Amino acid sequence: MGTSTETELRERWRRLAGTAAGTVGEELIGRYREPHRRYHTVDHLVAMLRVIDELAGEADDVDAVRYAAFFHDAIYAVDRADNEERSAVLAEEVLGKLCAAPELVAEVVRLVRLTATHDPSDDDRNGGVLCDADLAVLAADEQGYAAYTAAVRAEYGHVPDELFRAGRAAVLQGLAGQPKLFRTPLARTRFESAARDNLRRELAELTGRVAS
Repeated sequence: MGTSTETELRERWRRLAGTAAGTVGEELIGRYREPHRRYHTVDHLVAMLRVIDELAGEADDVDAVRYAAFFHDAIYAVDRADNEERSAVLAEEVLGKLCAAPELVAEVVRLVRLTATHDPSDDDRNGGVLCDADLAVLAADEQGYAAYTAAVRAEYGHVPDELFRAGRAAVLQGLAGQPKLFRTPLARTRFESAARDNLRRELAELTGRVAS
């Protein structure tokens, strides 16, 4: 049966892919329940899909974006740097077996690969929606952001604290250095300011510097 979150994901997958693809949906959802995951879980996936709903009008093909969300972290190992590529290959294989239109498959694969950088071009409306939904957690309230950072740290529990802090700071500095974190107008209005405040505070905690 699973949790209410998993029930929601099953229904979302059914609406997207049809009842005949139910087994595929179960397998995908199962991947997000793998025991080594602490942040990249079913909760992250459903939260991302809900943001995509809110940003749907900003996409050219919102169904492609939703498929990409389901696949974007389908393969996730903390000790590998090619998770996005492997997830993209999985999406290509699975959607091909489901006889999805070739142009849809190509777009989903492209979008999954894009989550490796979160740097879509200005005219990439689908990519903007997907990346904005993936990064929306950065704008969480104080309690939600604390839960997010704790979950990320738990996923990397095998990494010594000093190394983790340096690596995490580098990731956050890369994000903070972007001219805009969010690409769609709606997401920028809703998320940009809060996300930058959270990044600034976390970087100060990681580096021991006072947030400005």
